[in-house]
Amino acid sequence: MRLLAIGSSLALSLVLAACGGGGERRDLSGADTGFQTTLMEQLIDAQPGDVIEIPAGVFSFDRSLSLTVDGVTIRGAGMDETILSFANQTSGAEGLLVTASDFTLEDLAIEDTRGDALKINEGENIIIRRVRTEWTNGPDTDNGAYGIYPVQTTNTLVEGVVAIGASDAGIYVGQSRNVIVRDSRAEFNVAGIEIENTIGADVYNNVATSNTGGILVFNMPNLPQPGYGTRVYDNQVFENNTRNFGHPGTPVASVPAGSGIVINSNDQVEIFNNDIRDHRTANIIISSVYSTGFSDIGVQEDFDPYPETIWISANRLGEGGGNPDNVELQALRVMMFGLTGNIPDILWDGFVNPNLMVDGEMPDRYRICVDNGDAQLLNADGPNDYSEPHIVEDTACIHERLPEITLPF
Repeated sequence: MRLLAIGSSLALSLVLAACGGGGERRDLSGADTGFQTTLMEQLIDAQPGDVIEIPAGVFSFDRSLSLTVDGVTIRGAGMDETILSFANQTSGAEGLLVTASDFTLEDLAIEDTRGDALKINEGENIIIRRVRTEWTNGPDTDNGAYGIYPVQTTNTLVEGVVAIGASDAGIYVGQSRNVIVRDSRAEFNVAGIEIENTIGADVYNNVATSNTGGILVFNMPNLPQPGYGTRVYDNQVFENNTRNFGHPGTPVASVPAGSGIVINSNDQVEIFNNDIRDHRTANIIISSVYSTGFSDIGVQEDFDPYPETIWISANRLGEGGGNPDNVELQALRVMMFGLTGNIPDILWDGFVNPNLMVDGEMPDRYRICVDNGDAQLLNADGPNDYSEPHIVEDTACIHERLPEITLPF
């Protein structure tokens, strides 16, 4: 063991031990003063196999941290014990930006960043475990956009995290492949958990509450990769009625308060065995790019705007749809169900791809299939300017089950 003195205000202990890849096990400890410089140096000097340990305490940063070396683990003493505070941040767009593979971050909190709390870009084999991201002033448009934010990654595990107060998505995985989000909690974000333009994702055993929308499965145009193949199951999704505080013009700014699970322009999505309740607009919403306003930004030619091959089954659905966050939906509710009536559990904008129709009907392989007790599917009739909304009588179809996502670690 070497004990290094860094000036007069910081003691830095480096514990040299054999750990994977011959790297050093690094235990950072000491007073808050000077800690920013010390940790930045450790990240710059990191070698594959290093474990950087941050002790319990609240550590203040005025600029972003970054890591570009593969094979590094950053570990705190617990998400409520080791707190990296960016409340005084004056420089940088993120709290921690990682452009590396074989990366693990666990057991710490990142608070009050100016932009995204944790962004991981273009890495493989990513583990984010027991990390809390939070804006401590509560829901606010000036908060950073994303809490947990892996994008363009492969083999990603988000496990046991907590995300609070993001002005876009608390837990977001975008343009990625082979993803698991589990055992986590998202609250007081615009989008609690969002899977966007991602191929192959399992989202399970999570709690999404007090967001604007609980769990979102989106495809957005003008991105390099479309998404499909997401399973959302065994989650608790309730009371996501927080006002939408997203930045105007962003995709999530169109999500109505009181949305439980939302599918937009995504294919091959299974929603099953969830508890979904107490959403003022609807427990489940299925939409195309045409009813969200996203098409106004321009859509590339090969983008598929329609949600297809959707299967909703065996969910436990509670109260919902009694006070939609939308004037048109309020009018629809009253017109169809009376002053005290509710929008049905599943609200669909009704847009379908006319090129797939056969004799005026959508083939079963592309349909929205519902096997969920007495849950009803409301077709809002978007293609005809919402002139003839109606309950879909025949939703009895079955899709082939999607495979379980497995990770190589």
